[in-house]
Amino acid sequence: MNIKTILAATALAIIPAVGAWASCSGHSEAMSCAQGTVYDSATGSCVEQVTG
Repeated sequence: MNIKTILAATALAIIPAVGAWASCSGHSEAMSCAQGTVYDSATGSCVEQVTG
C-alpha cells in the first residue's frame, strides 16, 4: 500500500469520530425532577426543595 492510501483511510476513519465529539461537547440535557424536588448541579441529581 502506498502512503497516500493509508493516510486517506486513516482520515476517513477519524473524521466521523471527531465530528461526533464536537457535536457533543458543551451539550447539556435538561433534566426533569419530580414535584417538590429541584435539580442540584453540584450533585447532578434531584434533591428535596427547601422553602422558607
